Amino acid sequence: MKTNKIDLDIDFIGGQGSLTKIEQKELSDFFKSRKLSAKTAIMQQVGTTVRPNSIA
Repeated sequence: MKTNKIDLDIDFIGGQGSLTKIEQKELSDFFKSRKLSAKTAIMQQVGTTVRPNSIA
């Protein structure tokens, strides 16, 4: 039995118009937060921790 594949025309998904200023800002904020969360996840994997200064 053959598997059915749906061919998508990826160039046109989401519309052909340009983004509005609000959409550009939302995408920018999304990618910044995603990059920041990825960076913190990498730091946690490495085992880097910030310890408070102890008074001895």
